[in-house]
Amino acid sequence: MVPEINYWAVLVATVSTMIVGSVWYTPKVFGTRWMQLAKVDPDAQGSAVGPIVVTVLVSFVSAWVLAGAAYIAWSFYSGSFFWNALFTGVILWAGFTAARFITHDAFEGRPANLTILNIAHELVTVIVMALIIGVWPPAGV
Repeated sequence: MVPEINYWAVLVATVSTMIVGSVWYTPKVFGTRWMQLAKVDPDAQGSAVGPIVVTVLVSFVSAWVLAGAAYIAWSFYSGSFFWNALFTGVILWAGFTAARFITHDAFEGRPANLTILNIAHELVTVIVMALIIGVWPPAGV
C-alpha cells in the first residue's frame, strides 16, 4: 500500500514546526530556561542558517512520515481521518521521540528538566503537525 499524502498539508505542517519552535524558544516563553539547562551561551552562537536549513529538512521528513502513517492508520482503523492523524502523532511521539530523548539524555547526564522541556516541545510540535494533517486529508478521504 502506498499512502495517499496531501503535500500541501505536509508543507504547512513543516512551516508550523518553525512557528512552534520560534515561539517555544523565545526568551519570554522557554528560551531563557532552555539556554540555562542546556548550557547554551547566546553570545557564542554562530550563524543560525545551517541549523534552520537542517530543521526545515527534517521537519519536512517528519511531517511526510506522519502524513503517511496517519493515512495507513486511517486505512486500517477507518473512522475519522482527523482522530487517526492525532492519535498516530501522539503514539509516534511517545514511542520514538520521547523514548529516544529520555534514553539519550539519561546516558548523557542531562538534567531531567531539560529532557521534559525538550520532549514537551516535541509533543506540541507533533500535535500541531497532526492537527494540520488531520484537518487537511488527501483527496478522496
